[in-house]
Amino acid sequence: MALRLLASIEFEAPEIGMFPRGDSTERMGYVGWNAWMWAAVTSEGQWGPITDSIAERGVTVTLTATVTGVEWDMGTGDVVSCGRGTPWSEAATGGRNVASPDCGYVYGEDGRYTVAVTSRWAVDWSGGGESGSLPFSLTREADVLIGEMQSVVTQR
Repeated sequence: MALRLLASIEFEAPEIGMFPRGDSTERMGYVGWNAWMWAAVTSEGQWGPITDSIAERGVTVTLTATVTGVEWDMGTGDVVSCGRGTPWSEAATGGRNVASPDCGYVYGEDGRYTVAVTSRWAVDWSGGGESGSLPFSLTREADVLIGEMQSVVTQR
C-alpha cells in the first residue's frame, strides 16, 4: 500500500537555480568564477514535506516524504552535496564574485558541461502495525556553458 501511495504522488525534481546561468553565450559562466547553486523550488512536489494517506480494508497507511539533500554532478566528475542552497542576488553579493554561503562551485576549464541535480528523498510510512522507509531520488539536467575571460594590459 505504501508503494502504491508513493506512486500516486506527483513528485518532480527541483528546478535548477544557478548563477551565472550558463544557458547562452550572453549568460555563460566563467573559469575561476564562483557559481551559486540552489534548488529553485516552485511546488510542494519538488521539496516537501508531503504527507498523504490511503485506506483499504480497514488499514490506513500514512507516509511523509521530505528532501534530505541535493547532489550536483557538475559534469566534470565532481559532485557537490548541499541542502537547498541560497539563491544568488545582487543584494547578497554587491554584484561581486563571491562564493555562495552554502552551495557553490568553481569551474577550472572552459567548455560545455551537463549539470545533473539529484534531490534525495526520505519517505517514512506507517500503518497496519508496520512502518518503514522508502528512499528515492529525482534528477534534472541542464547544459552549462563556461567560457574563459582574458584581458590584455597595454601601456599608454
